Amino acid sequence: MAYEVLARKWRPQVFQDVIGQDHVTQTLMNAIKAGRLAHAYLFSGAREVGKTSVARILAKAINCAQGEPGIPCNRCHSCVEITGGSSVDVQEIDGASNRGIDEIRELRENIRYMPSSSKFRVYIIDEVHMLTLPAFNALLKTLEEPPPHVKFIFATTEPHKVPVTILSRCQKFDFKRIPLALIVKHLERITAHEGVEISKSGLALIAREAEGSMRDAQSLLDQVVSFTGPKVEDKHITDILGIIDRALLFQVSGAILEGSARKCVEIVDQIYNYGYDIREFYRSLMDQFRDLLMSLIDTEGSLLDVIDTDRGELKRQAETAGREKLHQCLSFLIQQEESLRLTSHPKLVLETILFKLCHMGEVLGFNDLITKIEALEAR
Repeated sequence: MAYEVLARKWRPQVFQDVIGQDHVTQTLMNAIKAGRLAHAYLFSGAREVGKTSVARILAKAINCAQGEPGIPCNRCHSCVEITGGSSVDVQEIDGASNRGIDEIRELRENIRYMPSSSKFRVYIIDEVHMLTLPAFNALLKTLEEPPPHVKFIFATTEPHKVPVTILSRCQKFDFKRIPLALIVKHLERITAHEGVEISKSGLALIAREAEGSMRDAQSLLDQVVSFTGPKVEDKHITDILGIIDRALLFQVSGAILEGSARKCVEIVDQIYNYGYDIREFYRSLMDQFRDLLMSLIDTEGSLLDVIDTDRGELKRQAETAGREKLHQCLSFLIQQEESLRLTSHPKLVLETILFKLCHMGEVLGFNDLITKIEALEAR
């Protein structure tokens, strides 16, 4: 039997399987149960966060012959065909390849026909923003007064490119980037089922690299396991994927806050010799100082998308440095980003920036100065 990649094998088949989009899935389930289905939906959000998967589940849920309302059985003829992509009543159309007015005219001709074996004909148009303006105009009248047996589901990563006239005729759902903790939890479930040994910190590395995309996280995990086999070490992940190790970022931020220029230069040499992209490392360093500052500002931790083990180290370094110094370091990194981006010698510029950060000296906030003055007066 041919190998099935993890992203396809673990693709959600019911609304309950969708990770991190409860605000969308719960609304759709309630709408199905109450019989309040709209004729057109627009799913927008970052890539690979579940838009097309939810569209397929919605198509199954409204056409399922055996399941409960809002919960497709995945066993009936309709569900099996939709899952396999062979249903004549549910058509997935790539907006980038079928963007002209001729394709939309053909679609308008086809929607007049009743579904062959399902309750509804469902048209899922991915990357709908790629349609031409004449194609959108041809679609307007159909969206305004569609036949009762037709449902449209549009998916896009760039909703601002969809004409307002189209948006006003759709129910719009915004898909969020999936939080790191939820991705790690889902990857833990996958690895446990697949018999893969990997640490939580290793999964966090993969989840952070995925940047809120579940499919990307699963594809990266697949890539790592293909190389290492069922036993994965953190070192393998950083080597295979070229990820900046979180421990290395803590070393750099710690060296900067300690004022150890020599240690910073040694780490830059290590990064350069290993082949890491200097500019990518710089972006990671800015994120590191942002997280350090947020660990002091956000006491509840809701703005920090990190695992618990990293949260403690962030808090320790941040409290040692203080809010004013962290703010000054982050501001300086932001100001110098363009110089690193434009230079032909990124290693030299990075060393200079880190050297300057190490010698900024102690920075005291206004409250700290008042406290020191009061202490001196008391003394």
